[in-house]
Amino acid sequence: MKFYGIGDEETARGLRLAGVEAGVVRDARGTAEALRLAAGRKDCGVIIITAAAAALVRAQVDEIKLERAGPLIVEI
Repeated sequence: MKFYGIGDEETARGLRLAGVEAGVVRDARGTAEALRLAAGRKDCGVIIITAAAAALVRAQVDEIKLERAGPLIVEI
């Protein structure tokens, strides 16, 4: 099980320093795509996403949380 991070440049950098693969997003379109890719990975167990990024794609985040067994989404 791997962790994957989604957020701004500073958050992604910090997650990478901690050994977590992370993607940088700047808008709703990029965030939706990053979340779709991360959630579709078989080895992804936890997605760490910033609150600001999650707010851009709230419906998609809620859908994954409520309708799928995994991955776990943690908002920071």
